[in-house]
Amino acid sequence: MLTAFGAAAVTFMMLMYALERRGRGFILAFGCGCLLSSAYGFAAGTWPFGVVELVWAGVAFQRYRKTPASGPPAQVAGGVAGRP
Repeated sequence: MLTAFGAAAVTFMMLMYALERRGRGFILAFGCGCLLSSAYGFAAGTWPFGVVELVWAGVAFQRYRKTPASGPPAQVAGGVAGRP
């Protein structure tokens, strides 16, 4: 059961990481995935993994806080943002 939880947590975390460019909500979800992975690490007795994932969660929450709420970054086309 613990292994299934760990696999699900890491899979969720990596999926949210891959989707981060789509919006700031995915950055928050990635941070939550890191917390889940950290919980798995501590529960499995691999505390270094738990600590590293806890640090990554802090980094993700800080990035979420600093990312503008306006949505994903503008796509650059032709060298100038916002121009077709």
